Amino acid sequence: MVQEYAKWKRIYDTHGATRKTAGSTGATLYQNVANPNELVVITQWPSEAAAAKFASSEDLKATMQQAGVLGMPEVLTLNEVDHQPA
Repeated sequence: MVQEYAKWKRIYDTHGATRKTAGSTGATLYQNVANPNELVVITQWPSEAAAAKFASSEDLKATMQQAGVLGMPEVLTLNEVDHQPA
C-alpha cells in the first residue's frame, strides 16, 4: 500500500536504474482496481541471492520511505513452475 500512486510510480521509475544495476531483469506492476494505492510488484532476478540482497538494502528501504510506502511490504521469493497461454 502506498500513500499516493502517482508519487510512488514516479520514484519507482526513477529507481529503475538502481534495480537494473542490482541485477533485476524486469518487473510487472499490478494495481487493485478498487484501491489504486494497493499494489503488487513482481520483479524478476537472475538468482535468489541477488533478489535477497536488493530487498534488504538500505537504499531500497530509504527509497520506499521517500515514495510513501505504508508499512512493511510482504516479500516472497517465488519460482515460476508453469505459464499457461490464454
